[in-house]
Amino acid sequence: MEITPQCVVALTWTLKDTLGETLDVLTEPVEFLVGGDDLFDAIETALQGHGPGARVQLHLEPEQAFGDFDENLLFLEPRSLFPKEVEEGMTFDGAALPSGVNADMPKNVLYTVAEIYPDHLVLDGNHPLAGIALRLDLTVNAVRDATEEEIGRGTAGTGFFRFEPMAPGSDALH
Repeated sequence: MEITPQCVVALTWTLKDTLGETLDVLTEPVEFLVGGDDLFDAIETALQGHGPGARVQLHLEPEQAFGDFDENLLFLEPRSLFPKEVEEGMTFDGAALPSGVNADMPKNVLYTVAEIYPDHLVLDGNHPLAGIALRLDLTVNAVRDATEEEIGRGTAGTGFFRFEPMAPGSDALH
């Protein structure tokens, strides 16, 4: 079966920056809905017509991937508003930030603790890969028809390309 809109594709990959530094390796196949919200448009376009065993190499500019870095999404917030055990790399949902933070902080953003100072925290609302051009080496492991449920949800349930909260100390991107 070839990849077409409204199918599910199982992928593995190696993700690198343009300097060749490996950012993520996915060795076990993960399913994504083509024609839904799981993949970037550039990835979906490149996968069209390929079948199991195909290898697709892509170069993604920031605007095709996680967007440009937006310094307006950096906020310096009082350390006292956050739990004592806060660590760099922890994430906070913008809709559930402690009361007293800057009222202008967008609520539909996931914030990462970028730096910790004695009296303040730097919260970064950018995706960790924002502003970075990426090289993606994909392998198509399987292709199948999407279920009506997957089509209705717009996803096969995979959140890699949507930044999800990570446990403290985790550096996994998927």
